[in-house]
Amino acid sequence: MSGDRRENPVRIPNQYIAVDLETTGLDPKRDRIIEIGAIRVENGQKTASFHTMVNPRRTLEERIVQLTGISDEMVENAPDIGDEIGEFLDFCGQLPLLGHHVIFDYSFLKRAAVNQGLEFERTGLDTLQLCRRFMPQEEKKNLEAACRFFEIQRQGAHRALGDAEDAHSLYQRLIALYGETEPGAFAEKPLIYKVKREQPASKKQKEDLRYLLKYHKIDLPVQIDYLSRNEASRITDQVISQYGRIRH
Repeated sequence: MSGDRRENPVRIPNQYIAVDLETTGLDPKRDRIIEIGAIRVENGQKTASFHTMVNPRRTLEERIVQLTGISDEMVENAPDIGDEIGEFLDFCGQLPLLGHHVIFDYSFLKRAAVNQGLEFERTGLDTLQLCRRFMPQEEKKNLEAACRFFEIQRQGAHRALGDAEDAHSLYQRLIALYGETEPGAFAEKPLIYKVKREQPASKKQKEDLRYLLKYHKIDLPVQIDYLSRNEASRITDQVISQYGRIRH
């Protein structure tokens, strides 16, 4: 009888944090989080949720407003990411993160955590990778297309909490369809993103940048007091490259 049993059956992860972010762009070095949505899943069932808007300390580009439906008014009184990231990490505990291209969300979150002196090392479950494995090659693999392909009713496109719930539903559908035949595809994988803690811009950097902007009559869509040292340096270099130095 024992010969009919699997010696080491593969355990498919079914406890995780499904997470999604809305951001000002795609580059965690330059862009900022504007919304976090996450749900805790235990034994395949949603048990808790986390949601917050985040003030990016900059004006949102029109393309981001159109894509997400998030306006400047919706984030102007929201907390800074530094005030929320600790609570989010507490919500996550030590569970793996699940998302559609989860390394994208993880990179923004880890940068925010490191900037607050917090550690954030996790494993991940990526529904995009699973879709690339199980969907026909000619089909689009973004979250909207994947949900449509697997006949999942969406909760709210391009808003963080709705997309997190959609990624959870997609993962559960994939387990139901392929978990028995290809359990190894669902293994957790370490999330690797290296980042150093950013230093805030110095008083002199901020003063020099303000003077440069005033000289060239430029209205910058970011709040200078919240720039990092690297951001202030990069913006200064960009202004000088485009408009020239101050002539005395």
